[in-house]
Amino acid sequence: MSQKLMPDTQAPSLKLPLVGGGTYDVAAEKPGTFTMVLFYRGYHCPVCKGYLGGLVSKLEEFEKAGFTVVAASMNDEALAQKAVDDWDLGRLRVAYGVTIEDARNWGLWVSKAFKDVEADFFTEPGLFWIKPDGSLYLIDISNMPWARPDLANLLSKVPYALENNYPARGTFPL
Repeated sequence: MSQKLMPDTQAPSLKLPLVGGGTYDVAAEKPGTFTMVLFYRGYHCPVCKGYLGGLVSKLEEFEKAGFTVVAASMNDEALAQKAVDDWDLGRLRVAYGVTIEDARNWGLWVSKAFKDVEADFFTEPGLFWIKPDGSLYLIDISNMPWARPDLANLLSKVPYALENNYPARGTFPL
């Protein structure tokens, strides 16, 4: 069973291989403002293709706002490489090999394939902002492929959040 993550607590660990070589380690990130970890369903998902394309078009703006960014999926290296190549993801860091345990730790929904083109199991979308101290700031998790936050809207809120020292919300314990 997945867990419900609490804002303003330490982000779960995440250490994955990257397309093109190297390793992504969320604990080693040194963002100016936030680290953005975006979990996508995988190469089989046309909605992911469009969403990651939108991220690529805004990547420079996110980086100028002090973000480090990674997109991660349960795909193997070959499918992750195919996504980078076929979807023209350019210099977006793409990690692969997310495990069921990773999905559980990050509170993600996991689906089982019902179409031949889908992977046997895959995570549903999740988007997280992590502060430089490693604590969770923004948590957006969906169980459906088409329910994802608008990246332009999120980007437009960064100055307000920073200028007003806007705290992570949803921290009241139930």
